[in-house]
Amino acid sequence: MCGIALLVSGIRVDLSSLHLDSTSPSSKTHLVFSVDDLKAALQRRGPDSLGTKKLLLLHSNTSSTGNFCVSSVNEETHAVDNGSNVAESFAELVFLGATLQLRGVAPVSQPLVDSSGNILVYNGEIFGGIEVGGDSNDTEVLLQSLGKCCSCLSQEHTTTCNFKGQGKGSVPDVLSVIKGPWTIIYWQESSKTLWFGRDAFGRRSLLVHWPTMEDSRFLLSSVSSTSSSLQYSGFEVESGTDGNKFWEELSCGIYSMSVDATKLDGRFFGDIKKHEWTNVMLKQLIEWERVSVEPKPEELYFSCSKTLGAEHDINSASSGSVAAQNVLTALRESMMRRISLHKIYQAIICGARQKENVPVAVLFSGGLDSMILAALLDECLDPNYEIDLLNVSFDGESAPDRISAKAGIKELRRVAPLRRWRLVHIDADLSKLTWETKHVLSLINPANTYMDLNIGIALWLAARGEGWMCEGSSNGIDEDKRVSYTSRARILLVGSGADEQCAGYGRHKTKYRHESWLGLHEEMKLDMQRIWKRNLGRDDRCIADNGKEARFPFLDEDVIRTLLDIPLWEVADLDQPSGKGDKKILREVAEILGLHNAAILPKRAIQFGSRIARESNRKNFGSNRAANQASAGSVVINVPSYFS
Repeated sequence: MCGIALLVSGIRVDLSSLHLDSTSPSSKTHLVFSVDDLKAALQRRGPDSLGTKKLLLLHSNTSSTGNFCVSSVNEETHAVDNGSNVAESFAELVFLGATLQLRGVAPVSQPLVDSSGNILVYNGEIFGGIEVGGDSNDTEVLLQSLGKCCSCLSQEHTTTCNFKGQGKGSVPDVLSVIKGPWTIIYWQESSKTLWFGRDAFGRRSLLVHWPTMEDSRFLLSSVSSTSSSLQYSGFEVESGTDGNKFWEELSCGIYSMSVDATKLDGRFFGDIKKHEWTNVMLKQLIEWERVSVEPKPEELYFSCSKTLGAEHDINSASSGSVAAQNVLTALRESMMRRISLHKIYQAIICGARQKENVPVAVLFSGGLDSMILAALLDECLDPNYEIDLLNVSFDGESAPDRISAKAGIKELRRVAPLRRWRLVHIDADLSKLTWETKHVLSLINPANTYMDLNIGIALWLAARGEGWMCEGSSNGIDEDKRVSYTSRARILLVGSGADEQCAGYGRHKTKYRHESWLGLHEEMKLDMQRIWKRNLGRDDRCIADNGKEARFPFLDEDVIRTLLDIPLWEVADLDQPSGKGDKKILREVAEILGLHNAAILPKRAIQFGSRIARESNRKNFGSNRAANQASAGSVVINVPSYFS
């Protein structure tokens, strides 16, 4: 999929049940965001189609029942006879859906509308929970499932629902069983209720503007739109980047807004509520409770003994522990769900040789996580396809990630010699990326630190896929035979979630040193429960802007469940040095896959491995040392001074 948006006007929205923080962002300046602005923001993502559906709610004060009529239209508006005098109040809901079609055999354009008047825009994939056939489009299947839901809210469904026991369920019931990343906006005609939400881990971006005194509209969008009312230094300033907070990340969950016409003044009223997930297994993952956190001395001794035994037998496919084998199985299945080539690809490659089409690429540093993804992709993808490995560097061939990527592709060619691998060298000079930096600054919004911007630029350039490769050389990395190359893969595999779940960050080791196993567990739990806000929304916006879809195999529900079923001391052993004890379980997985060199590589974040952080520090703080003293990564960007 690609992106969704909604603009609601004419409805007085009640947010009291959400208990929003009183310090939540609000705009200090009235920003003029129009439907065209939202459409332009989504169109930047290069969708296959972009559609609009306008819903008019009409109400006459002559009616004492509070009932109102609905008109659903495409782009243009037409009058509706509601059997009474001219409507004295009206509200408008405009749905936008941009589709990057990766499933189904026939083109599908959103928003979708069924025969009952239900409207759906959906940005996501269904990898389980709801059956989607190989020839089917998951958005169409989801609309059918939602169309069978009762008209009550989830709490009513469990008590007084007339459909109880008839298999129809509620909207939260349907959304709670979906496995995979998603955001949704859904109008349920029978109950006059707007449903919206974001999957439990926030793997797809959804921004919200809650109504304020300055702007009473309610807006949702996959990406921030540009206001034509503010300009600075010749470029449009996104709301939020100069302190005028307009958008915020919608927290994960399922929300509803029941719309009614009040009897007091005839105006439309919307009551927003947040609903509980109804799937027990999903709730367990959200709570992120591990089966075993603190080891007994004999358990820790046994674990160390197994590790030593495996080190003495690294060439044996069976040397990995049972736990590592289970993780590998879960990851392999996760990969299969994410790269299964549906019939849509047959249409794409019609008349062309299969090997000329590259459907899937890997965000590739040559580090542990991306090496595991590349090796698993080779196992799961048809051998006729080539695989693009996208590597970004701000220091030419000297960046750590470029060095490890070149070493990594050699190891991949050793374990998978029949696959044609393409290492795409994406070189950048931060001083020459003025327009690109401004553009990415708008994409990361409402994220606004130097670290967010550095990561965003690196991800955006990687997803664009424009670089060079080595053609015709014996080892595939002979720099004397460079040719320009742009990756056309529409699916980009990203290693997000591996560090959070397997203790890959330096702060995990610090927490373990000070608070032992329980402290480590709580820190990892916190990381997983805030990953939607700190990482995934930002990353999704930067990658999707290039017409690519990010997929996160490490954040598959079954992978998360498998890792939580493993004792913490089997997942990580932070008494060991870096490159050995951190992400211990994934290092064992790499050994099983034959990636012996990758299995001992230390953790290195993209902003450091690509060296964009170094270049940014020099540009904005004068030196790395000065940046470190100022804790530059967490410093909020001052837009005027940044581009002065």
